[in-house]
Amino acid sequence: MSGFLPLLGQADNALFNALNRLGPIITHPQSSTSLHTPDHSFYLVDQETSVTPSQIADWLDAGVEKIILPLSLATDIVNTIPSERVILLLDVGSVSAVSDRIRSGVSGVVLKTPTVDVDLISSVSSFFSGSSIYLLPDPAASPSIQTLRAISSAGATVIIPTSSLTLQPTSKSQINVADAFLSIVTSDRPDNLFPTVVSTQAGQTLGLVYSSVESVRESIASGKGVYQSRKHGLWRKGETSGATQDIVSIRLDCDSDCLEYRVIQHGAGFCHLNRLSCFGPLSGLTALESTLKARLESAPTGSYTKRLFDDPELLRSKIMEEADELCRATSPEEAAFEAADLIYFALTKCVAAGVSVADIERSLDMKAKKVSRRPGNAKPQWSKPSAPAPATRDRTDDGPIQMRTSDLTSVTPAERVQLLRRPVLKSEEMITKVKPIVDQVRQSGDKALLELTAKFDKAQLASTVVFPPFSPESMKLDDEVRKAIDVAYANIRKFHEAQTNNSALVVETMPGVVCSRFARPIARVGLYVPGGTAILPSTALMLGIPAQVAGCKEIVLATPPRPDGSISPEVMYVAKLVGATAILKAGGAQAVAAMAYGTETCPKVDKIFGPGNQWVTAAKMLVQNDTDALVSIDMPAGPSEVLVIADHTANPAFVAADLLSQAEHGIDSQVVLVAVNLTADHLASIEKEVDQQAHALERVDIVRQSVSKSLIVKASNVEEAIAFSNDYAPEHLILHLESARDKVPLIENAGSVFVGPYTPESCGDYASGTNHTLPTNGYARQFSGVNTQSYQKHITSQEITASGLGGLGPVVVTLADCEGLQAHANAVRVRLSTFQ
Repeated sequence: MSGFLPLLGQADNALFNALNRLGPIITHPQSSTSLHTPDHSFYLVDQETSVTPSQIADWLDAGVEKIILPLSLATDIVNTIPSERVILLLDVGSVSAVSDRIRSGVSGVVLKTPTVDVDLISSVSSFFSGSSIYLLPDPAASPSIQTLRAISSAGATVIIPTSSLTLQPTSKSQINVADAFLSIVTSDRPDNLFPTVVSTQAGQTLGLVYSSVESVRESIASGKGVYQSRKHGLWRKGETSGATQDIVSIRLDCDSDCLEYRVIQHGAGFCHLNRLSCFGPLSGLTALESTLKARLESAPTGSYTKRLFDDPELLRSKIMEEADELCRATSPEEAAFEAADLIYFALTKCVAAGVSVADIERSLDMKAKKVSRRPGNAKPQWSKPSAPAPATRDRTDDGPIQMRTSDLTSVTPAERVQLLRRPVLKSEEMITKVKPIVDQVRQSGDKALLELTAKFDKAQLASTVVFPPFSPESMKLDDEVRKAIDVAYANIRKFHEAQTNNSALVVETMPGVVCSRFARPIARVGLYVPGGTAILPSTALMLGIPAQVAGCKEIVLATPPRPDGSISPEVMYVAKLVGATAILKAGGAQAVAAMAYGTETCPKVDKIFGPGNQWVTAAKMLVQNDTDALVSIDMPAGPSEVLVIADHTANPAFVAADLLSQAEHGIDSQVVLVAVNLTADHLASIEKEVDQQAHALERVDIVRQSVSKSLIVKASNVEEAIAFSNDYAPEHLILHLESARDKVPLIENAGSVFVGPYTPESCGDYASGTNHTLPTNGYARQFSGVNTQSYQKHITSQEITASGLGGLGPVVVTLADCEGLQAHANAVRVRLSTFQ
């Protein structure tokens, strides 16, 4: 703290900038100048101003250091705000009116006094033990340097209005800013110079110099590094070398006998040896920042850092990769190693964006000042259970991408069970996390949707739902993409239309007793299409076409908006093709909740379909168990998976491509190769193809992790391989087998089967006609993939003639009497009695 605190009133830019370099400035929150005060400013709230704890919290969250409140306002606000951020404004005569609660809830006192009384300061200091004391004298009086020193010696700080401050020499009406700042500084040197530490914005020391009143005065006014040479007088840093300095701040040490200048150093550096620091090379973050800045300006040929600057997607992938590796680190050494890698790539990103280490530290300081705290939960895309770490992890980007291998002929029953396991999905934990989101949408409807979409999807929306007719501008597509979607639509529709059975099932179970069953569409369905930055028209086709074919009256398609609030034109075009009656611009648990309960604009649905991350899956499971929602879901969902069975006829390139087509979905994708009596050379060829093809993919960093957790399972014959597959119950099963079609009757559990070498799983994902929304995580034992009948329910009916009741009635009466349900029996008896 310097010898004074300025109270901002009228001040020109030069004076304002000078004060800004010295520390806190007091201003009024209502003042237009408060918008330009530094983030360490103090806010002085007037007696007449009406404020709430929420407003004050917002100011403190925005970076205001402390709030100065009059006693009348402090009574209601003290203890709702941290005491270290609150200062009390008092008239001299009001000190005795302060209660113990108020006194313990503040960290300082501003005392309004017409005169400066050292004894009064001592008395107030004793009453407010441990608090900082500030004096606000009569604004008409300009305190002298002697007064400032006396007040400081008594343990207080004077508040000086900017009208009494100047950059000109001190006069009777105004005091020079540097004179006020240095009024409490002492020097034990015969030449009265002040030792001055010069450091970077991040606090790394550049050198030790000396300052005088004159040099400090010029530095404060000019914003440039100016010091006092003991031999040559004023030393304007860089005046001849060009290595100038911009002053960020000037501070006093705790004893007020030493200065610290924090500067932005230009040119070769501070030292006369043309290096940044007089104390030798920099280290740590400052050294890394310096290197990165140099690489950005002029990188040597072949520089990896230059490649990162030129390839944002590579840099993004490396940041995500290193963050994941840090999360997996277990030992202190490994954590330090991985953290260093992550910091390198993160700081590269920052330097590319023009962000310095000082900017990062400033942001950290701002966050530390916040008094409002968020729950701190992870965003949906990162709230997944940690996948098990691979047995071995390759540290180099160019290392081989390999699967793990087991042999069914040698594994124990317990080991075989482990081979069949997927990562554990913590359903209860995820449901607990999504419940607040679901409840928020249920209670607040569209308002909650808009807030959550802004929070999770970073999209500011004016409305949540788009209704047809959809504008042509929203469906502008490349002709080739449109043609491809049209072909896929035709194939998928043809296959799903063949699944419909509109004729009723009629059976006469005994003479005069006719039972029937007929299908009816589910009236209102919700289709969840993952998206945001991704483009997934295929999922919209797979979910929308069977709904259209089944005859659903309302089709609500939900998909996350892009940051600009729009939906991808591919998805919009498909929405038109399948007859969507509404498009909900929302993702995650909030979209599921909106469709389950309905909002002011989003229609409520009866059944929700579609894949998604664990937040979506947990929300679906939550709402289907809520009787107030009265909604069902298609199936539980997990990570994408493929199991490939390959024998001696398999083309290694084909097998590798099929494995990678699922491995690229995410690091938790499940990929299994069951090798039927393959030679070592054949298996090595497949592994080589996996490695080579993976390295050619843009998503190689994802593939590296998913493949490292994937399995090669050796089987001695086809029957053993298919038995393992049936136990595994894969989402996608691909048969690279001799006479593959003949093996299909042996398949008992699978979401969808791809038969033969020219049937890649990709075709089923997009356009062959079958549906790609399939059961995962072993649920193929119990669930079918989405189909036309998924969008229908079946109603039964019966019609009994009098003669039929004569034959059936006695049977019903006997059974009802056996169960003690007399009314049931009576409903038959009263009819039978009319036959007599």
